[in-house]
Amino acid sequence: MKKQRLIFGSVLAGLGALWIGLSPESKPAEPVLVSQAPRLGMDAEPAAGSDAGVISSTQIPFKFVIESGENLGSLLAGLHLETPDAQAITKALADYVDFRKLRPGDTYTAYVDGEGRTRAFELVVEDRGEVRVALGHGGEWIPRWREFEREIQVRRIEGALEATLEGAIRETGASPMLAYSMADALQWDLDFTRDLRLGDRFRVVFEQLFVDGKDRGPHRILALHYENRGEVYEAFRFGDDGGFYDSEGRPMKKMFLRSPLRFSRVTSRFSRRRFHPVLKVYRPHYGVDYGASTGTPVRATGSGTVVTAAWKGGGGRTVTVRHPNDYQTSYLHLSRFAKGIRSGRRVQQGEVIGYVGSTGLATAPHLDYRVKHRGRWINPLSIKSVPARPIPQKELPEFVAWRDALRRSLDSGDPLSEPQLARAVPLPIEEPEPSPGTPKPKVLGR
Repeated sequence: MKKQRLIFGSVLAGLGALWIGLSPESKPAEPVLVSQAPRLGMDAEPAAGSDAGVISSTQIPFKFVIESGENLGSLLAGLHLETPDAQAITKALADYVDFRKLRPGDTYTAYVDGEGRTRAFELVVEDRGEVRVALGHGGEWIPRWREFEREIQVRRIEGALEATLEGAIRETGASPMLAYSMADALQWDLDFTRDLRLGDRFRVVFEQLFVDGKDRGPHRILALHYENRGEVYEAFRFGDDGGFYDSEGRPMKKMFLRSPLRFSRVTSRFSRRRFHPVLKVYRPHYGVDYGASTGTPVRATGSGTVVTAAWKGGGGRTVTVRHPNDYQTSYLHLSRFAKGIRSGRRVQQGEVIGYVGSTGLATAPHLDYRVKHRGRWINPLSIKSVPARPIPQKELPEFVAWRDALRRSLDSGDPLSEPQLARAVPLPIEEPEPSPGTPKPKVLGR
């Protein structure tokens, strides 16, 4: 970004010199190094309550990429805007953009006139749209929002594990990122870090997202059939909350996840007598070790309250969470805690609470995951969780019809009915309704 800014500053200086060097009579037929800014269809009409249109002049577009550590203030400062203008642009953008959700890799464009002054500013909100703020004739900054066109296509794939799950999915022509969604759907019954075997077979019906005609990859899994060591696991998305249910309408979600890591490997199991690799003595190992690289996110396996998030001797940085029914889980050797994780904090199942490390008595990066029940350490891999409440009886007929339609689609690729799709798994409403008088209804982010 610093290099981009240096180039931007040099061009501005060159434009200023070029402008000064031109006398009023010496107007060139074609501007030098100047191109017409694209209109994007966002400044055809003045803002509500304003009689001033957007200045229409020849402008040069400069495109930038947001880098780590940057925020809107630093972006505008880098465009050499006066403080009042920067404040006005920030205010104009506030109805459209959640500034906290700007991410490295997002792009923005500044449009500069022949005198080197910024006349317009465009910001792309990934997968949502783009907002343009342009200088009006009255000196005010006028915002325009263009929503990206979103299209969802339902796809079906099937495959078998010959090496890795990601590789098997890639062989079907789908994105390997679908593997993470599959792991999420079955995370209460199947541990994708240790349970998968060569020869496993799967079928998936999922939504593929397109934004302005560009393929953005898998969106939501609708149904999943997975065969593992003679067992069949099925998951069907249903209801307003988008939860997964088995074939009988019982929720897939249970008290504990099978693993605190999405993908890793078990390097050491629960044991009453294990040779300690650092202390060189035999002692109990009351947890399961998962090998993973430093910085891998660690998830709370169940909802509960953080008891401690501190250094615990040989365990290094450790988070301990208290759960209902007198359960307690601990996560040892973390490299760091997740933001906001502290004693007394309420956490939800699947929430990131820390990151894999090798603090304390550890020879390599890994997570030591432990579970205590009624004051006694138990083997985390032996936990059999009780599922949550099933689908209400009055909704079962609709679920059964939806399940049967998904099974036909999984088996033979039968298309799903759009009305049934809309009823069974409505798209989530991601933005709140506008309050009266709000210029734009949405706060846009990811």
